[in-house]
Amino acid sequence: MADFLEEKRKEIQQRLDELKPLVDEFRRLEAAERALAGVTDDGGAPAAAPARRARRASAPNGGGGGGRRGRPKGSGTRAVQALELVRARPGITIPELAEAMGIKQNYLYRVMPTLAEEGQIVKSGRGWHAR
Repeated sequence: MADFLEEKRKEIQQRLDELKPLVDEFRRLEAAERALAGVTDDGGAPAAAPARRARRASAPNGGGGGGRRGRPKGSGTRAVQALELVRARPGITIPELAEAMGIKQNYLYRVMPTLAEEGQIVKSGRGWHAR
């Protein structure tokens, strides 16, 4: 039995040795992708990242795990930055917010309703006000 276990351990170690360079390359490419995500395409907003197609495998029982992946909704720094601008400039519009933040408006059309649902801001006409 000990010989069998030792043989399997050696096989596993050999396979790990074969895969290590690939894992290292994967990590370098991930780091390069993150670094390039902040590079601008025209000197303005960051270049759009390509859509990811990989999906996480569902749980063995078919449950999929449920719940939202990633950070909690509305917890990003952009939401905080938008909230600070609304507090500083009551009545600010989304185009004005986007210009002040240096981002595209479409992102704010998702962020602002979330802040409103949380009761942090309220929309009045076209502008936003802190509560």
